[in-house]
Amino acid sequence: MELRHLQHFVAVAEDRHFTRAAERLMVSQSGLSASIRSLERDLRAPLFVRSTRRVTLTEAGRALLVEAERILAQVRAAHEAVAAVQGVVRGTLRLGAEQCVAGVHVAGLLAAFRRRHPEVEIRLRQEGGLALAEDVAAGRLDLAFAYRTRADSEQLRSVPLAAEPMTLLCHPEHPLAAAGPGLALRDLAQEDFVDFHPGWGPRRATDATFAAADVPRTVTLEVNDVHSLLDLVEEDLGVAAVPRHFRQKRDSLHAVPLAGTGGAVYETVALLPPPQATSPAARALMTLLERGTAP
Repeated sequence: MELRHLQHFVAVAEDRHFTRAAERLMVSQSGLSASIRSLERDLRAPLFVRSTRRVTLTEAGRALLVEAERILAQVRAAHEAVAAVQGVVRGTLRLGAEQCVAGVHVAGLLAAFRRRHPEVEIRLRQEGGLALAEDVAAGRLDLAFAYRTRADSEQLRSVPLAAEPMTLLCHPEHPLAAAGPGLALRDLAQEDFVDFHPGWGPRRATDATFAAADVPRTVTLEVNDVHSLLDLVEEDLGVAAVPRHFRQKRDSLHAVPLAGTGGAVYETVALLPPPQATSPAARALMTLLERGTAP
C-alpha cells in the first residue's frame, strides 16, 4: 500500500467522482483508476460502487476512509514538525469555527497569524459544533472553535475559551419585554422560538437547558446564521434564547435574563487533537490566542 494510493482514495471519496478527483489531483483519470484498483487488490475488498454518474463508498471503503484521513493527517503533521524544528512554520492550517464564538475574534486572530507565519496556507470552514468535533477527531481539521460538545477523548481535547449565561431576545413590544430579571423557563413553554439547526452549539445549549428544567419548547423557525435569527426576532416572529453576547449584535431587540437555569452556561472551547498529534500551525495559532496577541 502506497501513500499516494491513500491520497487518491480520499480524493475520490470526497468528490464522489473519478473525473473531478483526477482534475483536482492533476493526474490522468486512467492513472487514478489504476491507483484505486491497486489499493483494492492490496486490501482484497471493493472500496467503491461505481456508476456512470457518481461513485459511493462500500462498507469497506467507509472503514478505510476514517483510517486513511488519520494517516494522511499524521504524515502532514510529520512534515510540518520537521519544518518547525528548522524554525519555520509552514504547511496548511485547517481551521473550523462556529458562528460568533465567544472568547475569540476569529478574523483578527487569523490576520495576526498570517502576519507572523506567511508561509502557512489558511483554510477556514464554518460549521456546526458536532461536525467540527468529528472533523478534528478524524484529522480533517487541525483545530476548531466551537461550543463544548462532549468530554475529552483519545482523539479530541478541549481548551476553554469563554463561558456566559443564556439570555432571551424578543421584540421590544413583545409581552415578555416587560418581564423582569426573574423570567423563568416555565414562563416560555407557550412561546414560538427562532433557533439554529440542531448541529449548532447555541441550539444544543438551549435544548440542554430546557431539557434539564423539564420545560417543553417549540422551535417554529430554524436558521443557519445569526443575522437571519436576529431578523426574525426583530419582526416579532418568535423569541430566541441565545448566548448573552448575541445581544450586542442588534440594539433594537430587548434582552431578558433567564432565571432558574441551574447555572447552565454557553461555553466555547478550542477543539484540538491530542498534543502529540497537534500540528505546529495549530500550536502557533493557540499561542497567539493565549498570549492575547491578536485583537
